[in-house]
Amino acid sequence: MYSPSDFRRGLRILVDDQPYYVVEFQHFKMGRGKANIRTKLKHIKTGAVVEKVFSSNDTFKPPDMESKKMQYLYENAGEMTFMDSQTFEQVSVPVESLGDARWYILENEEYKVLFLDNEAISIDLPASVILEVVETEPAARGDTVTNVTKPAKLNTGLTVKVPPFVKEGDKVKVDTRTGDYLERAN
Repeated sequence: MYSPSDFRRGLRILVDDQPYYVVEFQHFKMGRGKANIRTKLKHIKTGAVVEKVFSSNDTFKPPDMESKKMQYLYENAGEMTFMDSQTFEQVSVPVESLGDARWYILENEEYKVLFLDNEAISIDLPASVILEVVETEPAARGDTVTNVTKPAKLNTGLTVKVPPFVKEGDKVKVDTRTGDYLERAN
């Protein structure tokens, strides 16, 4: 059971027997009343976004979801195909249901694929991934004193802001929750 104090981005909960995940949340308190939590929730299956206000006393159950470790194979016609390494069963997940997670998925890597009612709906990503820079501008001389950044296109198609010393061919660590550059990787 979850309470509103457990809310964080991506937390999966049941609201009115429907599976949602938390997109945004904000605690607020009016005068002498009890604290409330204003949330923006996204339906796991349909993708519909709703805004709800909960009391600090409300409780929520987690949805009955199953996760399997699967290997990402390829993308075809708007669907990403994953394979179970033990049974060799293949499952396709629509790209639009993955959202921004699609920019952090690398071929032949293993991920936890989430199933709801025996249907693949999403994946669990690690906190950070290492991606390769395939396109970026050369560093301008004299830009080392201030906190200057430049855009860099990565091997998955994602564009992030990186420091001037990063060049094409470098590997960089990217935060999958925010999409920010963390550090240069070896």
